[in-house]
Amino acid sequence: MIGLTPLALLFTLSAIGISETVYLIKKRKAEEIPVCFIGSGCHDVLESKYNKILGVHNDILGLIFYIFVCTLSALILIEAFPISILKTVDVLIIISGAVMSIYFTFLQAFVIKKWCFWCLMSALTVFVMTIIVILSGFMI
Repeated sequence: MIGLTPLALLFTLSAIGISETVYLIKKRKAEEIPVCFIGSGCHDVLESKYNKILGVHNDILGLIFYIFVCTLSALILIEAFPISILKTVDVLIIISGAVMSIYFTFLQAFVIKKWCFWCLMSALTVFVMTIIVILSGFMI
């Protein structure tokens, strides 16, 4: 069984990600510019033509990602279902999130050429989750 600490960290990081994406969704829906702590490119990045995948806003996809990781981590902790299946799904979701984060960071750096604080924080959160999964032996 995976230890409590990696699961608690995944749960906590995903809760932070949920808060972050809810903030961005609320700002987008209200047509307000989010606070940008570094630079001034948040709005440009968030409103770029790359803000959707298959017609779904990236902030919604991020919220779904974080909710899945949070839920799966909790279910693994309480051993609600076969652990091996839950761990496999959790790892696959986290790795998929890392790949998407690399893609979005690449877009900011080389295509849009502006930086979004919130996007970078989300990417950092996902990368830390990935490192936790790898270092904890939480692999498939």
